[in-house]
Amino acid sequence: MKMIRAIVRPEAADIVSEGLAEAGFYSMTKMPVFGRGKQKGLTVGSLHYDELPKVLIIIVVEDEAADEAVKIIQFKAYTGNEGDGKIFTSPVEKVFTVRTGSNEL
Repeated sequence: MKMIRAIVRPEAADIVSEGLAEAGFYSMTKMPVFGRGKQKGLTVGSLHYDELPKVLIIIVVEDEAADEAVKIIQFKAYTGNEGDGKIFTSPVEKVFTVRTGSNEL
């Protein structure tokens, strides 16, 4: 299994989550976060915004579905401008259900 963490613009978060759900990726965690990327924030006139609001979307998928999920996120979150976001994938070693304690892998 793979964990996919996508950091996207707040205005793209619902579009991304709807696109994932339409493709069958229903389970996800979304949370508001703040940060900056290579652009080191945003300067508007004389004001500099060091940390910008983003949304972190986390999903866990089967290995063979990871590329499809990443492509959906890339397509739905894309504006072509700096700050569109980042996607990170990593292997999942174990999954436990809190209620039952069962190992799902």
